[in-house]
Amino acid sequence: MGNLKHGMRHTRLYETFVNMKTRCYNSNNSRYKLYGGRGIKICDEWLNDFNTFYEWAIDNGYNDTLTIDRIDPDGDYEPSNCRWVTWQTQQNNRRNNHRISFNGQNHTLAEWSRITGINYGTLVARISGRGWSAERALTTGGDFHHQRKR
Repeated sequence: MGNLKHGMRHTRLYETFVNMKTRCYNSNNSRYKLYGGRGIKICDEWLNDFNTFYEWAIDNGYNDTLTIDRIDPDGDYEPSNCRWVTWQTQQNNRRNNHRISFNGQNHTLAEWSRITGINYGTLVARISGRGWSAERALTTGGDFHHQRKR
């Protein structure tokens, strides 16, 4: 990393910066296959200049309760593809999420669970286990464990 001149080595933001680089460029990192191994890179303006990353982060709403998120999970770490979000928002932006479209809205099963009040496990069982349509799964009330097979 060279000579640190920013005095932020022990901050959460600097840790985020280092972890981002490690995921993308260190093939010994356990998460490399999900990032660098898939071709995810860090833009040149951030890669070797923490101060530039820091300025972007502060100008774009960073605080210690948020996490960096790539808007397009297949895109690189760069200003136009990154944002600061809650952990919950980031979890809803994962590539492996099961997304359901219903009534012109597209959400993950976890989001639909919060929207409808139907237990997440119930929705998974209805859609993946029983093969219910999105409409049936999202509009049938009650708890799965108390329903008979229809």
